[in-house]
Amino acid sequence: MEVRFENVVKKYGDFAAVKDLNLTIKNGSLHFLLGPSGCGKTTTLRMLAGLEKATSGKILFDGKDMTNVPAADRGIGMVFQNYALWPHMTVRKNIEYGLKLKKLPPGEFKKRMDEVLDFTQLLAFAERYPGQLSGGQQQRVALARALAIRPNVLLLDEPLSNLDAKLRLEMRDNISRIHKQTGITTVYVTHDQKESLSMGTHVSVMRAGDLIQTDSPRRLYHYPTTAFIAGFIGETNLINGVYKGTEKGLHTIETGFGNILSSQSIKDFKVGAQLAISFRPEAVQVDFTGKPAAVQVNPLRVTLEHLTYLGESEQFQMKTSNNEYLKANVFNPPDHSLKDGDVVVSHVAPEDVLILPREKDLSSGT
Repeated sequence: MEVRFENVVKKYGDFAAVKDLNLTIKNGSLHFLLGPSGCGKTTTLRMLAGLEKATSGKILFDGKDMTNVPAADRGIGMVFQNYALWPHMTVRKNIEYGLKLKKLPPGEFKKRMDEVLDFTQLLAFAERYPGQLSGGQQQRVALARALAIRPNVLLLDEPLSNLDAKLRLEMRDNISRIHKQTGITTVYVTHDQKESLSMGTHVSVMRAGDLIQTDSPRRLYHYPTTAFIAGFIGETNLINGVYKGTEKGLHTIETGFGNILSSQSIKDFKVGAQLAISFRPEAVQVDFTGKPAAVQVNPLRVTLEHLTYLGESEQFQMKTSNNEYLKANVFNPPDHSLKDGDVVVSHVAPEDVLILPREKDLSSGT
């Protein structure tokens, strides 16, 4: 099922929770709506489910206008944050509840039950009550109940927010596996960037009611279109600069680190334009030898302020003499003697430096 939002607006009085949303959710995708609290992602999901009415615009399922169709007639399966399980019913009875409303023939009823218990690996827990299950098991019951009706679209509203870190990782794998098995178009709301990057086929980033960018997780991480997204999706070094021009395919940006060369730009800038550059901490190459090569592109001479050793990686917090800050993440770090206060020579490759329009406000927008 393909879902399309056409110029959808949702207002509460004079406040626009969702502004002129145009978005296509592809058939069979696991599509994430990502953004900080209050950005409009849950309101978008509720309009899709029919639980909120759009102020204007259209919501289409495979080209059919569903904007004013009641929630019960949309063929939607939904999993809420709190799971909404009946505590007095067993796992089996909870899952059967939606199927009984469909009045299926006995053979089809049993087939559906066997199928979802297998998908969600709940057969061994079918006769238990929700209070006898772990958080992850309860989450799978809610998922099984939504899948049993074979929805046109499955909606997940921050389904892992109540789980501990270990269970969240386990349930990420479960949801990804179930999505691959069923192929149901799934829309997943979260504020957790790692969930969206690790699971999604597509991710839409929202901010203050606006859709900012929709892309694959990999492209969203490496090619954000705004400074806000660069900082919101993972960690990055965002540095203000002035555009100085282009020579031999490389852009020159004047910054507090000196001139930085980049081969990546999302748009054309005029000489003298105020802009920002973004490069990820893992792209910063730290020299541990004390004898760096005589010539390095984009040398970054900085003072080490703080070092955090994490075993598989090491995080460097550094700054220049004029208080420009820089982060570096080194994976599989070698033994070294660097300490707080030492001068560190590092560099970043031009292909890892992305030029973006400067933004005065990098807050969540809420």
